[in-house]
Amino acid sequence: MRRKFEDFHDGARDGLEPLAPLDLNKIQDFDELLRAMGKTAFGGRTLGEAADVLTEMVGEPDLTIVGTFSGAMSVAKMGLMICEMIDRGWLQVIITTGALVAHGLIETLGRVHYKCPLDRGDRELYRQGYNRIYDTLEMEANLDYAEEVFREVLAGLDREAVWCSSSLCRELGRHLAEHTDQPGILRNAYLKGVPVFIPAFTDSELGLDLAIHMVKGALNAGAELPQALTRLSFAFNPFLDLGAYAEKVVAAKKLGIFTVGGGVPRNWAQQVGPYLELLHTRLNVDLPEARFQYGVRLCPEPVQWGGLSGCTYKEGVSWGKFMAPEDGGRYAEVLCDATIAWPVLLKAVMQRVEKK
Repeated sequence: MRRKFEDFHDGARDGLEPLAPLDLNKIQDFDELLRAMGKTAFGGRTLGEAADVLTEMVGEPDLTIVGTFSGAMSVAKMGLMICEMIDRGWLQVIITTGALVAHGLIETLGRVHYKCPLDRGDRELYRQGYNRIYDTLEMEANLDYAEEVFREVLAGLDREAVWCSSSLCRELGRHLAEHTDQPGILRNAYLKGVPVFIPAFTDSELGLDLAIHMVKGALNAGAELPQALTRLSFAFNPFLDLGAYAEKVVAAKKLGIFTVGGGVPRNWAQQVGPYLELLHTRLNVDLPEARFQYGVRLCPEPVQWGGLSGCTYKEGVSWGKFMAPEDGGRYAEVLCDATIAWPVLLKAVMQRVEKK
């Protein structure tokens, strides 16, 4: 059936939101830029919408914001933005990778990362003691120095206590706060009382450092290789992290999440809702529901690749992890390299908050 012209709708009469040309001559700062981008299309609009959601998140007085970070963000020199969010009270929990923390620790200790020369091959880099991370180099000497500092911290710990990633991060942060005024993720988190969780702790330089520390103890106690690899005396229980995080969530009045990348940090943070629900249904214990009400995600991986990093907030609603939009959930997802989107987003929100 052919449509009649008089049957066509009009966007204005239907109450649709109009778009507007991006006029750079009318823009003076990042706040104004993202407000204007929010009235454009495609990735620019999603970034503008993310600024609106993040502004609402950080202005919500009773909101506990969980920050999850993966990828080589500290090597990419994004660590100070995490520090900025910590210092402004925009993060109450951090969940991240051991690699991000280890490379950030190196930076806090005053060591440097370098741009990788285009004419140098990976075999040559290995022989010279350089570890390549995409287009950036981490010196093996930096990792050795970080291990020395971690070893010093480990030597002062209570050997009778049971440790986990968040308690080890707290002690590393305490050490940094006592020995340097250089800002860093662990130092700033310690000073603000923000716990740092590393769910996949063994998958990192810090995990290898702790393993070496334990193998050394086994060898000193008379064990022989290869048996010494499994005769580890240092008490480490990752379920203490899960319990401590769940306690924070249970105590929260409302929940928000700010995510860079995906991987283990993202899903470990989000699974707390199903965890509490299963405790209630399977153990018949009285626990509140936990649903994230706000969320902002910066990740270049689209959903159709099938990886968890591309999992949408909408999909998370079906798992009981997020509040549905019709129930008050508000989310923004930006498919972009975080080293591009994050600085612009954070600066815009900082300016927007400071104008109020």
